[in-house]
Amino acid sequence: MSDAISILIVDDEPVARGRLRELLADLAPEFAHRIVGEAANAPEALSQIDAVNPQIVLLDVQMPGMTGIELARHISVRAASGDGTRTMPLVIFITAFDEFAVDAFDVQAIDYMLKPVRAVRLLEALKKAVTRLPSEQASAIDQLAKATNTRRRHLSVHERGRVILVPLEQVIYLKAELKYITVRTREREYLIEESLTSLEEEFADRFVRIHRNALVARPSIAGFERVTPTGEEDAGDPYWQVVLREVAERLPVSRRQWSTVKNLVT
Repeated sequence: MSDAISILIVDDEPVARGRLRELLADLAPEFAHRIVGEAANAPEALSQIDAVNPQIVLLDVQMPGMTGIELARHISVRAASGDGTRTMPLVIFITAFDEFAVDAFDVQAIDYMLKPVRAVRLLEALKKAVTRLPSEQASAIDQLAKATNTRRRHLSVHERGRVILVPLEQVIYLKAELKYITVRTREREYLIEESLTSLEEEFADRFVRIHRNALVARPSIAGFERVTPTGEEDAGDPYWQVVLREVAERLPVSRRQWSTVKNLVT
């Protein structure tokens, strides 16, 4: 089965996952495949994708904690921000929405199935998926996220073989350091591989750029303080830095960004 398509099943309902396994077994003569894993939630799915690199993900839309659309956005971002060795799996959405709501999912390069899934429809979706390019699908997922007003509510951190979902409201600042972004919360720091510019665009309503290498959460800004360098080690012109509510750290504000951020605190 060297040419078999690898499939990951993601659904929070064990019965639904079992149903898909049965349907896929029935379709084996017409569609060569192998099921490489199952997941019941977003962290499990992201870990599985890292571990087994599936070609197709059968993804439930309505799941507790994180919807399938938001999870697809995480998959897309992670593939785009990687080192080129990661490829985005092809996503087929599974939804319990009625026919009217399903129209919102009729986006190019994405297919969907309405529950209860039928064998004929699943075969059609699988064959359609393998003709699509991941880059086309990534663009379509972005369109779908915007159309349904779905934005990531977490940042996914891959750490020592596990996935940690960091809620966005807990993030104090994002700082670019070499190839990584430091994600600072009250408790600790995390590292992610994403673009600071992309994060700024995606979360412009929450974060403000204070320096070419740093974004700060607006609610975390307590004020600013003027720093006058003294001594040879601190030689240079005076500058402003951000005073943060949750941590004692101070972050410098660049001259270019000062005019933008100085009015954030009244």
